[in-house]
Amino acid sequence: MSKAQLVITAVVLEGRSKSEVARDYDVSRYWVHTNPRAINPDLEEAIVRLRKTLQRQGYDAGAATIAEHLHRDPNIAAVPAIATIWRVLSRRGFITPQPQKRPRSSWKRFEAEQPNQCWQADATIIDDHSRLAIASIARRTITGSHVVDTFTEAFGTTGVPAAVLTDNGAIFTATPRRGGRTALQILLGELGINYINSRPYHPQTCGKIERFHQTLKKRLAALPAATTIDELQSQLNEFIDYYNNTRPHRALHRHTPTEAFTARPKAFPTGYQIPPHFRIRHDKIDAAGVITIRYNSRLHHIGLSKHLRGTNVLVLINDLDIRVLARDSGKLIRKLTLDPTRDYQPRGVKPGNSPTNKPHM
Repeated sequence: MSKAQLVITAVVLEGRSKSEVARDYDVSRYWVHTNPRAINPDLEEAIVRLRKTLQRQGYDAGAATIAEHLHRDPNIAAVPAIATIWRVLSRRGFITPQPQKRPRSSWKRFEAEQPNQCWQADATIIDDHSRLAIASIARRTITGSHVVDTFTEAFGTTGVPAAVLTDNGAIFTATPRRGGRTALQILLGELGINYINSRPYHPQTCGKIERFHQTLKKRLAALPAATTIDELQSQLNEFIDYYNNTRPHRALHRHTPTEAFTARPKAFPTGYQIPPHFRIRHDKIDAAGVITIRYNSRLHHIGLSKHLRGTNVLVLINDLDIRVLARDSGKLIRKLTLDPTRDYQPRGVKPGNSPTNKPHM
């Protein structure tokens, strides 16, 4: 039994004076006199049990979450204020008060006004407005085609968003990498979805997805380590169900993400269809007589000629139509229509028949 419970019992049950109890238990009289706000010892123990249980399971165990769980307990008639629960946790040693370094009024936050107005994506997809966890797929490695598959499935279950926000990972965008297009960029463009990239080295832009991953990792760390992808996926599914439908979210006024997602009308794409893709590349023919082009998250090797290795070239790209010019002379080296199904785009000439291989007269 804690000292607080002893004090409460001595005053309430034994009827002893507060001054006497304060002296006997070595606490200030002021603390005892203000103790009428103290909660029933059984309720305090229920708070402590919830705290330990939620922590052991890897879930959020803050005062507000505990209050929400108490509200859902039919055996508890009156739930104490969140501040009271916080004081209980602090007194019992679960919380170490820390000074707030920065006032909340100085924070600059962004939140979409409608569900599906903006999705944030990394290894997981969440809705910016409601924090709804839309998809979290376990894979050993993630490729561009996996990203497209995950988004396509999400469109069918949750609807098509007006915008998508990601970092600058190569599976998402090729814009920082010499102007190519990934499969995701093409997919979003074709559906008229506005695609937004975060600023490099600025993870705060995708802060909601980063915070979600912190919560997810805490839960996974509390579980036995998964030994297979299927087992990991089962753990992810269990967490997402709890996160979306049970856990009250502080940023949502203690509503669940599912409640927030269904409470308002959904946004939808208002952009245009993706235009033809025009770009100019500066490149150099490698030792094998090849340059590479990225299309739809896939690298394609374009055969030119080993005899032109080291030549600086301009590559004029109009979606699938490609022209390769010598940079110094402007001479056309090759014109082709890219075949997206093939990694290597052959020159279509037999060895020895290249104009560059003809003997000089």
